[in-house]
Amino acid sequence: MNKILASFVLATMTTSAFAQSNTNSPYSQFGLGDLTDQSVGFNKGMNGVGLAMRRGNEVNPMNPASYSSVDSLTMLFDAGLSGQITNYNENGTKLNGKSGGFDYVVALFRAFKGVGISFGVLPYSNIGYNYNSTEMLSDSQTAMQTTYKGDGGIHQLYLGTGIRLLKPLSIGANISYFWGDYNRSITTASSSGINSLSKEYKVDISSYKFDLGMQLALPLNKLDQLTLGATWSLGHSLKADPTCSIINTNSTISKADTTTYTVKDGLKLATSYGFGLAYNHADNLRVGADLTMQKWGSVDMPDYDGSQYTMKSGLLKDNYRLNLGAEWTPRPIGRKFLQRVRYRAGVGMATPYYKINGQDGPKELSASIGFGIPIMNSYNGRSILNISGQIVNRKADNMIKETMFRLNIGLTFNERWFAKWKVD
Repeated sequence: MNKILASFVLATMTTSAFAQSNTNSPYSQFGLGDLTDQSVGFNKGMNGVGLAMRRGNEVNPMNPASYSSVDSLTMLFDAGLSGQITNYNENGTKLNGKSGGFDYVVALFRAFKGVGISFGVLPYSNIGYNYNSTEMLSDSQTAMQTTYKGDGGIHQLYLGTGIRLLKPLSIGANISYFWGDYNRSITTASSSGINSLSKEYKVDISSYKFDLGMQLALPLNKLDQLTLGATWSLGHSLKADPTCSIINTNSTISKADTTTYTVKDGLKLATSYGFGLAYNHADNLRVGADLTMQKWGSVDMPDYDGSQYTMKSGLLKDNYRLNLGAEWTPRPIGRKFLQRVRYRAGVGMATPYYKINGQDGPKELSASIGFGIPIMNSYNGRSILNISGQIVNRKADNMIKETMFRLNIGLTFNERWFAKWKVD
């Protein structure tokens, strides 16, 4: 039990490592930023499929009902990081950006028969961008340059449990401390450098997140099994007060006028639903499909219209994500190394959850490949090094096109903490 408490403290201490942004997309300035899924090392290689996945040697926060599958002797740790290179294309102009950092830390152990406990830190959204545009004023030689900057993100420190109610049916729940912030600014300055106008948007978030999950395992025969999965996340107010500061600066007189507006209780989480299906053949093959829906269309956001900062509807929209993925292991307990490697692949598509000037944001197409490499040593042959690559393409008419190449590296450490030694 002391090891479990120490592990939870370690996960709590590592939350500071997630303060950095893991994106440099200009689209992260909308809504709550670039939303992430709850995938970890093994399902990142399958493009994030996981709502119906359950194995006793994997941590799967995407559906807390999966925690009930952990065996009695296992303590699982899973930690990962990612790095990405993004190509931006706007009307033939191309630029590249790089970003990366820690991604997640999660753990899982069995508390009682049919009851698993999990905890860890996961990202919810990322915000990070810095770009500018220039416009010439009519009937003059004056250029107006507008600079857009933003950073921040939202994270979740969760504690969850999965319970096997019946042999085929498991349910689970995650409760999370939900925290983060964002700092966004839009600064317009003339080429003369005399006058500038800045709009600065800020908020600090400290709230909770609640998720429920269910999995139903249906054996087809001795080797084949079909699993159904479903999740539900509660939509609620975040009790945060976003601010907007309008700063008008005149450099000739070294004076700046600042007006600050505040919207009380201005941010909200959307209710979301997920449905998954997975087919397993022994320990060799598994194939899955996930469909998730988030009801952002009913969520209002604060907006500055030039005279006041108030809540406005129609800035967000309901979004959908569909992922398909598979994993194949030729011989899980074979003697040849390549036969024990887990080969993974997946594809997916997603619609945006925000609008830009009344137009839907970019749609997303993605694909991934990955490998689960068994780590063999003198004391533990059950740990897995998960490596995956993903390509994501986002585009919409008359908007910036993004092509992102992401590398994910994670380690699932499988240790026997609860074995009882017996001396004859």
